[in-house]
Amino acid sequence: MKMGFELNLSQTQKLIMTPELRQAIQILQFNNVELMEYVDKQLEVNPFLESVDNKNQESVSDDERSNDNSYEKDEFNDEIDWKEITEKYDDLSYKYYEKNSDSDEKQSFESYTSKKMSLKDHLMVQLGVSVKTNKEKRTGEFIIESLDSKGYLECSLQDISLLLNEDIVEVERILRLIQTFDPVGVGARNLGECLMIQLKEKGIQDKNAYIIAENYLEDIATNKIQKIAKELKISVNRVQGICDIIKMLEPKPSRGFIVDSDNIRYIVPDVTIEEINGEYIIIVNDNNLPTLTISNYYKDLINNLNDKEANKFLSDKLNSSIWLIKSIEQRRMTLYKVTESILKFQRKFFDEGKTALKPLVLKDVADDIGVHESTVSRATNGKYVQTPRGLFELKYFFASSVGENYGEGISSTSVKTQIQKIINEENPQKPLSDQKIAEMLGDGGVNISRRTVAKYRDEMRIPSSSMRRRY
Repeated sequence: MKMGFELNLSQTQKLIMTPELRQAIQILQFNNVELMEYVDKQLEVNPFLESVDNKNQESVSDDERSNDNSYEKDEFNDEIDWKEITEKYDDLSYKYYEKNSDSDEKQSFESYTSKKMSLKDHLMVQLGVSVKTNKEKRTGEFIIESLDSKGYLECSLQDISLLLNEDIVEVERILRLIQTFDPVGVGARNLGECLMIQLKEKGIQDKNAYIIAENYLEDIATNKIQKIAKELKISVNRVQGICDIIKMLEPKPSRGFIVDSDNIRYIVPDVTIEEINGEYIIIVNDNNLPTLTISNYYKDLINNLNDKEANKFLSDKLNSSIWLIKSIEQRRMTLYKVTESILKFQRKFFDEGKTALKPLVLKDVADDIGVHESTVSRATNGKYVQTPRGLFELKYFFASSVGENYGEGISSTSVKTQIQKIINEENPQKPLSDQKIAEMLGDGGVNISRRTVAKYRDEMRIPSSSMRRRY
């Protein structure tokens, strides 16, 4: 066999990830909030990009129209004395007070919303009107500052006594005072004490309620009602009633107040689907994005500039700004097409609800709109759609298929909805087992195993039949 070295020419096609292509992929992945932040940064670093305020353009056009019709308005105002008419309705209860004319600030949504008070500030206000001496105030402030995010006291009374050099009896007295503040249960050292404080505030006289709240919380969680009744030597119905009262109490007193660890995130839908006269209209939510244009000043500057380096820099910025505008428009069109395809496949969901959700994979939508599956994945990841049925993530509509006796498969989301409905309608004294639920679904044409029912039930955080049983 002859061996040697040879030179051969071959032609191949490869996808090169240019900076422009990376930018387009990145923009497609952004949701509305992330895209706004990215555009703001580009406006700062790219001199060619300019944002156009559509509202200002509308106001200018309105002013021009008002100037054109000034004669007609003056003639109309001469016929009616508006001052005389408005003075008749000058009533203080309905009078509108305008802002200072020198201020151009506009009313925003935040102007009409109230700011929530933090838990510690709320307790500090109550402490200020409940104690008399600075010594008591100092101890109370230390206790309030030691509360955790749930409203519980983290450190022990002995530690507080040593740090403040105060008598432990006095520290406990101030703690008892704080435990009477609103919200009820704040300042407790554990869950049992928190629940007992709330029972006392509700006026519960049954001593067994306090015993159960202090010693049997784990048994309540596992629904061991008979065990509690046997050890306390009371009836099962009585224990069940006490457990119902305890379950209605608040285990987290700080709920409803702002705490330092709160990280509140608001969802801004990227797409909106509205139903108008039986037809669904798709609206891409890009109203908050500024309208980008190319600066005419810098375009003229390129033509009149002789410096090669400066000319190259400006040319790169010009190409970058043009590509950014095209990428944003391409993102909008891709998002619209993906949503339109999902609406076509899941039309029954929008008409009938969750039980009509069909199995759908990324490949179905990709083949429908003529793009790659990765493009559909990027277009749906982290983006939300506002529909007449509620707010959903776009990935919600991609559900796996479960076997069915008749016709096509059924989505796992639809099966979960059916399981939830069956459990809601069951007899609480004789809850259905997973096997029985699987048999009921089989009678309806959905063939799934008992393990699958248990899996879906755990995903929906529904307890087992023994935990759901009522006595």
